[in-house]
Parts: sequence; C-alpha cells; structure tokens
Amino acid sequence: MANNTTTPTIEQKLDRIESLALLAAKNVLTLEEASLLLGVSKSHLYKLTSAREVPHYKPSGKTVYFDRQELEDWMKRGRVASKDEAAELAAAYIRKRGGKR
Repeated sequence: MANNTTTPTIEQKLDRIESLALLAAKNVLTLEEASLLLGVSKSHLYKLTSAREVPHYKPSGKTVYFDRQELEDWMKRGRVASKDEAAELAAAYIRKRGGKR
C-alpha cells in the first residue's frame, strides 16, 4: 500500500505549481508568500520584521507586506567574492602599488 501522507498527490503538486506561478507574477507579497520566496519559516520572517532587519510595509499598522524587488536586493547583500575574483582583486592591488611597501 502507498502512504499518501509522505508522497504528495498529483493534485497537491499541481496546487503547489499554481501557487508558485502566482507568486512569480506578484510584486507585493504577503508574509506567507515572502517566506516562500526567501525559503524561511513564517515565524522567522516575522522575527526579522520585528527586529527591522528586512524591508517591509505595514499600511494598516498590522498586516505585513513585502516588495519583491526589495527582498531580492536584501537577499543579495553581503556578496562574497569567488576565489578567482579575490585573486584578481589582489593582483590588481599589487600592480597598482607597484610592489611598494
């Protein structure tokens, strides 16, 4: 016998695909949608909003909304250079200094 509690049905998979497609078309996101986009739990995202660590909006003073582009920009902050990029930067720095101490 198949265990339906661990394996999603075709209908559940289609519902998820539909939800993700709708999410992709939106610019203003709810807490639930933003948590899906960021890949974090709703409780963690709410903690981030409470600590003012993530950009968000509260037009009515209670319901939280997010701007997709601002979330994407927030996710891209603190970029870490690859080893090749770091090596190129180091070589450029040495060339610029001309080996001076």
